[in-house]
Amino acid sequence: MLKLSVIVPFHNVRPYVSEALRSLRANARPDYEFVFVDDCSDDGTGEVVADALGGLGAPARVVRHEVNSSIGTARNSGLAAARGEWLTFLDGDDWLAPGYLERLVTDAERLGVDFLRVDHVRCTARARSVYRAPIGRRGVVLDPRALILPAERSTSVDYPYSWAGLYHRRLLERGLLDFPEGLHTAEDRPWIWRLHREAESCAAVNTLGYFYRRGVGSSLTQVGDMRQLDFLPAFDQVVAETSADPEAAALLPKAVRTYCAIIAHHLGRIEYFQPSVARELKSRSASALRRLPQDVLAAALSSMDVERAALLRRLRRRPAAGVAA
Repeated sequence: MLKLSVIVPFHNVRPYVSEALRSLRANARPDYEFVFVDDCSDDGTGEVVADALGGLGAPARVVRHEVNSSIGTARNSGLAAARGEWLTFLDGDDWLAPGYLERLVTDAERLGVDFLRVDHVRCTARARSVYRAPIGRRGVVLDPRALILPAERSTSVDYPYSWAGLYHRRLLERGLLDFPEGLHTAEDRPWIWRLHREAESCAAVNTLGYFYRRGVGSSLTQVGDMRQLDFLPAFDQVVAETSADPEAAALLPKAVRTYCAIIAHHLGRIEYFQPSVARELKSRSASALRRLPQDVLAAALSSMDVERAALLRRLRRRPAAGVAA
């Protein structure tokens, strides 16, 4: 078995993919593999990747989608093709520091955990900022479930980036690494919650070397169309699965409070959306609030700041679609 599989989904990132390829070359070993997933690119990205395959210093191949799908579906295709003992992800418009992957594998094997979480460098134009995983204890084995709470603070499930970590193959075999199909945004929210509920061990380390490119025009974080609303079914899934957990009474307040915070965040930038999407955001968010367990929702709103709580309470009272005010 190969030591490591790096899954690289991409769609129309030609201006950036050469940097990703150079960084993989600087991390390559013969017992690593690079699995590229071309999610139906039509800007020449696929050709750039294909031309580079033979010179990366590690086994490399491309899985091609005939129809554009979603980032989660593309990652699932990569997971299905991966052969490594350890797995990680690199988005096609990001890049890695030299030697980063070897340091990750060394850390994971030293600690003997199911998965690692790491910090990353966020890159916006020429600015560089280090974003830390919200896990205080570093370099020790931790219980992933214990990192979900407390509800009122940012915790590990609020740091959902799949590429900010390393995952043992046994998680894939248990079905814990697959992403929800068809979600264009927030696909990593149900993913990170399931990982923390069901994996047995994890650790956070100070190994820094993932460079996340923020503000790419083709990124869905920069698109104000209906795909942005996929956070709603994503969090519906989080709430439904957490409600079925044996410790639902303890964990559900965190899931509901986070859902509320994300709704408030999107409402706070509603002018960014197309008018039809803004209307749909309000309507679907109001319905989502009414679907939540109302006692848990009331407690969550009571714990939030006055402005956001008032906004969400007004939204909850909004008439359902088709019902006169």
